[in-house]
Amino acid sequence: MSSELPEPPDQPYEGESGPAGAPGGALSARELAVLAVEKRGWAGPGAKERAIREQLGISPTRYYQLLNALLDDARAWEHDPTTVKRLRRVRDERRARR
Repeated sequence: MSSELPEPPDQPYEGESGPAGAPGGALSARELAVLAVEKRGWAGPGAKERAIREQLGISPTRYYQLLNALLDDARAWEHDPTTVKRLRRVRDERRARR
């Protein structure tokens, strides 16, 4: 398994504007790339945000919006249940602290 993130395509990602958990289809290239970012270890907060901008071509704010929607997407769970479960747990802990 490679730790390299996919290069952003020249064309917009397919399926980006569809609702989370939309039936009938695999995760888009962007959704897979977002999950790949979350699987990596990061030396510090700046490295992750830089990778999001350079490799995905989106802002960190948009990235976290996409990630949050993915956590409720059954297709993401099917693709990588370990990562999704970990991120859901972190999200739930943060919500409980508020």
